[in-house]
Amino acid sequence: MLVIESWVISDDSPVPVSSEVVLEALQSRIDGGQLETWLISSSGRSLAFVTNAERAMVMLLEDEGDPGEHAVDPGAQGSSGGFVLSNGQDDEYPDEDTVPLREAFRLVKQIVGTGSWPADARWVVDR
Repeated sequence: MLVIESWVISDDSPVPVSSEVVLEALQSRIDGGQLETWLISSSGRSLAFVTNAERAMVMLLEDEGDPGEHAVDPGAQGSSGGFVLSNGQDDEYPDEDTVPLREAFRLVKQIVGTGSWPADARWVVDR
């Protein structure tokens, strides 16, 4: 029997979010000005989503202290700011280290639903 891990939004209810509702939850948080979201899995992994409402940094970490892996947009030029963390820090990232918001949503939905990146996703390992 295949058991897929469950995910919760770290600073919300302890009720797991499914792949069917995670995008609605992220959009609601963005609309409310919360641009940083951490999801924690039942197996101890973490999924970070930080956005400026146009692009997003999506990182998957195996455990605390893991440098993890993150989605990339190879060939993207320039950088974007406005990635405001929950502590108020306002970050800027190279566009090649972030992805358009629509793609970020697709990646998060897949990871929450299956535990892994989509087969066609572009990502790099930072370990």
